[in-house]
Amino acid sequence: MINIFVRVLIIYILVLIVMRLMGKRELGQMQPFELVIAIMIADLASVPMADTGIPITNGIIPILALLLIQLIISIINLKSINGRKIICGKPSILVYRGKIDEKVMKKEKFTVNELQERLRQSNIFNIGDVEYAILETSGQVTVIQKPEKRNTIPEDFGILPEYEGIPYDLVVDGKIMHENLKAIGRDYNWLKKQVAKFNINPEQALIVTFDGKGQIFCQAKEGKK
Repeated sequence: MINIFVRVLIIYILVLIVMRLMGKRELGQMQPFELVIAIMIADLASVPMADTGIPITNGIIPILALLLIQLIISIINLKSINGRKIICGKPSILVYRGKIDEKVMKKEKFTVNELQERLRQSNIFNIGDVEYAILETSGQVTVIQKPEKRNTIPEDFGILPEYEGIPYDLVVDGKIMHENLKAIGRDYNWLKKQVAKFNINPEQALIVTFDGKGQIFCQAKEGKK
């Protein structure tokens, strides 16, 4: 029993490390070669966990080999445009200047109904509103609406919004984020003064954030108000 637990733990940690080294893409954003490698890793990992008679190295070595292959292919993708086209392919334009390209649709084995479904996922319910629809190499569809159908932005009215920056978490579940405090040029004493306005200490906060405009959001833990 202990032997099985140890084997599962080792394989789990190994697969976790390998997947982290492969990057942070979501499953739907993986390139075909990345998806194939992920599936093969999952299959290889299950073999030594299910059968204790198989040496655990029979699962570890192939997984590390697949990681090496993935890293080599990733380097080729970064260094060679031609290699990238061969390995990942290139985007296909399904809708060009408001007109569906039937030849490209047939080539990509894409039906009109599938196109409409992808458009609805982008909150576009009328295909007549689309100027371009591009099938990316990951399988995602990028949509560009016709100019008159796009949502207005401040720039359309000659308005220049103030710079907002990104919000920083200063406290999460009572834990002080010292790196974030350092990033905004503040220290613990400053944080304590700010949080004191909410009648609590930093350690009693569920969340404290600081945005680009200098505004602080603070919420106390339950029972700490």
